Amino acid sequence: MRKAPSSGNQISLNGRTIPGAWLVKSGTYDQQIIFLSDGVFRQAIGVDFLNSNNPDRQPIQWFSSATSPLVLVTQLQSGYRYLDITKFVQQANWQLQTNGNTLVIVTPQAQIKNIITGQQPLNPPGINTIRENRIAVDLDRPTPWIVRQGLPIKQVQTPPADDPDAIAPKPATLPNREWTITLDAIADPALIQRYTSALQPPLLPSLIKQILPETRPTPDKLIQKVEVVNNQTIVSLSVPFGWSPRVNTIDNPHRLMVEIRPDAMVERNIAWANGLRWRQQFISLGKERFPVVWLEANPRAVTLKPIWATPETLIGTAPLIQTAQKYLALAAINGGYFNRNNRLPLGAIRRDNQWISGPILNRGAIAWNNSGQFYVGRLTLQETLVAPNNLRLPILFLNSGYVQSGIARYTPSWGTTYTPLTDNETILLVQKDEVSSQLAGGKAGQTPVPIPQDGYLLTLRGTAATTAMQLPTGTKVTLTSATTPADFSRYPNIVGAGPLLIQNGQIVIDAKAEKFSNAFIAEKAIRSGICTTATGTLMIAAVHNRAGGAGPTLAEHAQLMKQLGCVNALNLDGGSSTSLYLGGQLLDRSPNTAARVHNGIGIFWQQR
Repeated sequence: MRKAPSSGNQISLNGRTIPGAWLVKSGTYDQQIIFLSDGVFRQAIGVDFLNSNNPDRQPIQWFSSATSPLVLVTQLQSGYRYLDITKFVQQANWQLQTNGNTLVIVTPQAQIKNIITGQQPLNPPGINTIRENRIAVDLDRPTPWIVRQGLPIKQVQTPPADDPDAIAPKPATLPNREWTITLDAIADPALIQRYTSALQPPLLPSLIKQILPETRPTPDKLIQKVEVVNNQTIVSLSVPFGWSPRVNTIDNPHRLMVEIRPDAMVERNIAWANGLRWRQQFISLGKERFPVVWLEANPRAVTLKPIWATPETLIGTAPLIQTAQKYLALAAINGGYFNRNNRLPLGAIRRDNQWISGPILNRGAIAWNNSGQFYVGRLTLQETLVAPNNLRLPILFLNSGYVQSGIARYTPSWGTTYTPLTDNETILLVQKDEVSSQLAGGKAGQTPVPIPQDGYLLTLRGTAATTAMQLPTGTKVTLTSATTPADFSRYPNIVGAGPLLIQNGQIVIDAKAEKFSNAFIAEKAIRSGICTTATGTLMIAAVHNRAGGAGPTLAEHAQLMKQLGCVNALNLDGGSSTSLYLGGQLLDRSPNTAARVHNGIGIFWQQR
């Protein structure tokens, strides 16, 4: 009789606890089959995924030959893609056991035999006369490793991201950024001393030639420190702005090869699941090259839904990786804008025909249904409160953190209570289409008011407060609602952001019409976007800093999306909010560099 499968969402790797989904099943003759989610396998172990056109098989490379890779069986379940690592574990001589919710992994203790640095000419397209920093970490056996991006070494003060127009001040010179490479291996004290001494010992020319062909030793400014902490060796690097490490492993002998490059991203084309493909490559605009990471989804094989940080309320932010896992999404991208101080939405969110938050400023939005149809345009919502004697009052904002004079409406989607966002608001409670009470809001941020579960709450701000006299307790009211364009009303799901980039194959960007500031329009920044193609494919994409420079402007973003094949495209929130999630991992950046966001767009497997 086969044992029931066990599972969990926590990994103990050589004594360190990290999040990670896993499954253990019984195979033939009760042999245990071990499945690990590919996110933790790639990011915590350092396994490289190779290109593949078969979503049921994933070739990998880890201190092994890339020409004859080990191919692992895949399995989709509960928002994750699991890899059968049974054979891999046997070949790597790992010890595994389950302990409740935790999969305990112990790998053989490895030793770092040497660390060697060097330089050689690097001439990628559009980049001239720069030199490539290289590091070889020589090991006695394969071992887990991870790379993390850190903070700028020279700190620069940044403003709070209160709105989408917040721009960080530019330093006089862009600082180097710290990166760390952490290996489950012990470095010899003499090796550590080499990187704590003012003068480094000379390297043997024959060894340099063997490890790093055609290189020559230079004073080592790249490696800042090498230290051993809890049986791990941490190599701290100082990397110039616009550059980053490209890391790969080789066998015979076992080495970690690190290249510091302005174009470090490795291009990929992986059929990750049926109807979902992971792509990343450099896209050229003139002499500039931009790294673009994107997911191509067949909307007839997957379902899209808006997601937000706290389902019970609209107040709150969280890393996209946490929000996506909470909803059990296979994939996700960050969505619209929000106020980072009070953690409230600044744009449209509509899910399953219910408005969660209303649009603002006639900004761009994308709408869709569950049949794979999409609509992209600039969106306005007109809500009107209708009272006796043909009294018609416009409601300007719905469940929004965008605060202006006028009438705003808050529903149970906002949460159980509403706390005034401005001083001296007049608050009307509406239950069963009748004004049940009027309250004085008092000082902003002080007194929460319950939101009726069988109705909603109206706040009257500024000159709109005089309207309260026309709506005494007991007044019967109704609501009318319409969108402009009317096409938006036909779609149950909407996410707004902006500006609109492409419509019907033409670049239509008009950020001023969507009330974005000149500074925001001109800024070069990391950006995210969503689009549809002529073949009906949906794409969610993250565009990071150009090779050797800063990210794209909005105009460049539109051109890049068009080059990807987009016929309708929307710019989403960007900068540190940009996050592209797939199966437990961020594809486009180190998780520790991604900001908390309010909402996103989730991709779900066959949930219709």
